[in-house]
Amino acid sequence: MRRNGKGASFLSTKESKKSKSKPSASNGKPTRKELEQLVEDLRWMYRIREFEDQSMRAFRNGLAGGYLHVYTGMEAVAIGWIGEKREDDPVIAAYRDHAYPMLMGVSPYEVMCEIMGRRDGTSKGKGGSMHLYSAEKHFFGGWGIVGGHTAMGAGLAFAIKYRGEDRVALCFYGDGAANAGIVYEAMNMASLWDLPVVFLIENNQVAMGTRLEYHAADPELHKRAVGFGIEHERVDGMDVIQVRKDAARILDYVRKNQRPYVVEVMTYRFAGHGAADHDQSLYRSKEEVEQAKKRDPILLLSQYLLKHGAIEESDLEQMQKEAEKEMAEVYEKASAAPKPDPHEVYEDVYTDMQPEEGH
Repeated sequence: MRRNGKGASFLSTKESKKSKSKPSASNGKPTRKELEQLVEDLRWMYRIREFEDQSMRAFRNGLAGGYLHVYTGMEAVAIGWIGEKREDDPVIAAYRDHAYPMLMGVSPYEVMCEIMGRRDGTSKGKGGSMHLYSAEKHFFGGWGIVGGHTAMGAGLAFAIKYRGEDRVALCFYGDGAANAGIVYEAMNMASLWDLPVVFLIENNQVAMGTRLEYHAADPELHKRAVGFGIEHERVDGMDVIQVRKDAARILDYVRKNQRPYVVEVMTYRFAGHGAADHDQSLYRSKEEVEQAKKRDPILLLSQYLLKHGAIEESDLEQMQKEAEKEMAEVYEKASAAPKPDPHEVYEDVYTDMQPEEGH
């Protein structure tokens, strides 16, 4: 079997012809409004990254129930796509899910409370890190079954079509989940029924601890849409400017044509798979990670904004300090919040069993 051991490098992403035909994110003079939006994007990158550091702190200190996965290094993907979607476009995601609800309007405090199992959490402290949820903000999870939620992503799109609404469903999942059989069933139904859904493969190139070339016969995962007659492409996920351009274009296509789309977004996680992944040397070298950090989305956007005079070096330091202060306060406030009462385990679930009745 052919194994080159290098994977599909995010540094040499083979974008589709659609993506290549677009001007580079660094070309052209940005407008003042665009620069203001990008400054806000950078502020969000710092906030998300610091939030993830505090969530890891919660795990290390035994305050996080269940398991936990951080989004460190992948911030541009969520920021770009959530930033370009409409407010009422529904989103569903896998278990690396902290960034999405915050970008959609859920407070960092509520998210941290859920991670810590506190009553003020998005699922009243009963879901944990992997099961964030906010129907009010159109975020439908946070799901722990690898690939399983893609069927619900198609379901959200089916509901949109059934109701005749002008919305698009976004379904985020990873490169490892792309191998799940349910993904193909969801794609088949989405194409068969002309559903307005974007299947977003966040390809960070290491499914847990298995490199892309070892779990995918064809490492260009977007091509799996071919058999279902679905438009598809591979795009850059490290440069938030390009992410926004691609997201706007693809969302517009899906909304106008009422057809599904498969997008493979090439990104990279700087942290391990999960909170207890302490030996990344089993599947990647320190040199590879350091090379990846040359395209850190915070670094790329900072350089762009400095180049165009939208910020100064001192602003970067200030943003980081503000994010650190904010998320440290979120951590302390959440850790002091009350936990659900024991009887609440019987609430918000599909059962009429009462505590005194036993099992």
